[in-house]
Amino acid sequence: MRKLDRQDLVDILIGCAILGTGGGGSLIEGIKKIDAALKQNKEFVLVDFNELEDEDLVATPYSCGAISPLTDEERKKYEGLPLLDEVPQVVALREMEKYLGREIKAVISTELGGGNTATALYCGAMADKYIIDADPAGRSVPELQHSTYFLNEISIYPISVVNKFGESAIITKVINDYRAEALVRAMAVVSQNNIAVVDHVETVKVLRNTVIKGAISHALEIGKAFRTAKENGKDIASKVADAGNGTVVFRGIVKSNAWDTVKGFTVGELMVEGKEDYSGDTFKVWYKNENIITWRNGEYFATVPDLVCIVDDDNKEPLLNPYGEKGKNVSLIVLPAPKEWTTERGLEVFGPKSFGYDIDWKPFV
Repeated sequence: MRKLDRQDLVDILIGCAILGTGGGGSLIEGIKKIDAALKQNKEFVLVDFNELEDEDLVATPYSCGAISPLTDEERKKYEGLPLLDEVPQVVALREMEKYLGREIKAVISTELGGGNTATALYCGAMADKYIIDADPAGRSVPELQHSTYFLNEISIYPISVVNKFGESAIITKVINDYRAEALVRAMAVVSQNNIAVVDHVETVKVLRNTVIKGAISHALEIGKAFRTAKENGKDIASKVADAGNGTVVFRGIVKSNAWDTVKGFTVGELMVEGKEDYSGDTFKVWYKNENIITWRNGEYFATVPDLVCIVDDDNKEPLLNPYGEKGKNVSLIVLPAPKEWTTERGLEVFGPKSFGYDIDWKPFV
């Protein structure tokens, strides 16, 4: 059991933003949530499964929606609607407890991302719940079925959903995680492209062997490597790659970044022109919220489930989609996929073919 201080929390979120592969929500907003909880003297207590009782309930709070900036047209649709005075995920957690008639003892992050991990941490602190050192993805992922819960046939329902306007529902049953994705995504689309979700409520006994243990600690180490490299004027990308057992694969300047919001996802292509050792080469990244498929000089390169992470070398921060402006200097890193995604079933759910690309995944590092 470990009480996390602010430096721990910021390092975790920076690490999560790197491991978020361009998605996972806003790092800036994530840090704001952490600071808001600390200002209220709330505690962030990180635990392992073996520090809880077998029958304790654990829940997964997060946000579902697009990561694109809102258009003026999208903002106008919702003018005049009341806004909640607290974070919707905390409300969704309470609604779930009411529905179940039982206390939820701990929360777990749905993925590693600067925004979504912060949401889980914040919910844990504000609701006086423990935070489990694990997650069901080991990175950020675009869809609800992209989780080790799904790989292990852990039921996603009941699902508590609450939007920023205070509208809420409990989904008592879905056919499968693909249908859950469709239903929750549809609700996000009519909720200004973002909705709070609490799902996968199960006991410690059921969950302990169905998630990626130590995920939060791993993010902390990545975040520390990032921070210390930045503080000491070292090459950030190289230090992050070393900490994550990966490699720097490209450095260059953003040539273009074309994206759109499609059915509740931010979908786009980032083009990078090589510089220095990579001069004359090109690198393309296709993303669906997260970086999914890459090409170097027109040939397939690294793909999911490996992690394609991008560092903004100008601002010395993780690059989140779709904020890769033309002219920005960037470094690209590939980190190895968690082993759970490299099984036959894992690749079926979250390999390149699951996104419509007829290629086989090969471990990059």
